[in-house]
Amino acid sequence: MSDASDIIGWGTSRSEGDTHTLHWVLRLPHRWEPVWAAVATPEGLPGWLAAADVLEPRLGGEVTLRWLNTGDPAVATHSGHITAWDPGVVAEYTIDLHGRCRFHLEHAGDTGTTLRFTNELTGDDSFRLDCLAGWHDHFGFLVDALAGHPKDWSTWNLDRWRALRAEYAARQPLSSP
Repeated sequence: MSDASDIIGWGTSRSEGDTHTLHWVLRLPHRWEPVWAAVATPEGLPGWLAAADVLEPRLGGEVTLRWLNTGDPAVATHSGHITAWDPGVVAEYTIDLHGRCRFHLEHAGDTGTTLRFTNELTGDDSFRLDCLAGWHDHFGFLVDALAGHPKDWSTWNLDRWRALRAEYAARQPLSSP
């Protein structure tokens, strides 16, 4: 993975009980069209996130994402619906386990796109930290995919995720019960 820290930045989170809202702002040096293709098409998603086994591109459409960093489909496959859809602007998937995942694109000049990502999920603080690290890791893969280097999932391991999780734990420690 490239060093994309100036593009990705650190995600933030806020919690109310066991409901967590994670947020990133990515300033991508790419026009909106390839960014949209990466976050909202079956052809683009596998290069950085997951295979879109089902993706009905419309409000209320079905979506099934299968994470490619594990060989166990029972653990890796999550389904739900498209809960917001404005082509070129907003793609929002609400799926089991990961909750609401919203990709909001904004034009940033002639050659850039600002991607605002929000993930609302339910779980304990440990799961929140897992997801902060996981999304951060995937956003590094997104930056690489947009640069023409989609993720080779056969090379994926937990090392980078573990380092990111440790950093998020230091930055946003577990809350007290």
